[in-house]
Amino acid sequence: MTPAGLLEVENPSSLFISDSTNSGSAIVSVIEGSRPLLVEVQALTSPTFFNYPQRVATGIDYKRLSMLLAVLERRVGMSVHGVDCFVNVVGGIKVFETSSDLGIILAIASSIKNIPIAKGTVVIGEVGLGGEVRPVYGIKNRLKEAENMGCKVAIVPQKNSDAKTKKIDIIGVENVPQAVENTMGS
Repeated sequence: MTPAGLLEVENPSSLFISDSTNSGSAIVSVIEGSRPLLVEVQALTSPTFFNYPQRVATGIDYKRLSMLLAVLERRVGMSVHGVDCFVNVVGGIKVFETSSDLGIILAIASSIKNIPIAKGTVVIGEVGLGGEVRPVYGIKNRLKEAENMGCKVAIVPQKNSDAKTKKIDIIGVENVPQAVENTMGS
């Protein structure tokens, strides 16, 4: 809204992602209405000084965060029980869609390992309790939006990896350990 009236936002995804190359940051794809939108998820982990580590979730469901931390600990073997964990979705967006699960986990793992996820990478996938990465709907539209935003790599569920795009390298993963390995090494 401007003094002259409403102005079109031609590329809303550009409002919610930055050029940051810090560890603990991942770009995820969500569907808002019928439109795919890329948003940045940031995670910060720090050793705790309390008996119970803090878990703070802004823009995602707190219980979902707890579940994803349990998957990261149990299925990847990454210790999260001794760290405070803060997760934020940039721009005040509230993410209810499970397609952001893998991105949230990778942002947390990136923060713990202090290894940034490569710039131009989008992460898409629902995570199950067994650590499996489940397919999501609308993968072609999500990848098209990622391509429009200049993404070069997409980490997607193996069952969605047959989606074609001209400018994005598709990396299909079956489980969370495989996704962590593909983004940050061992």
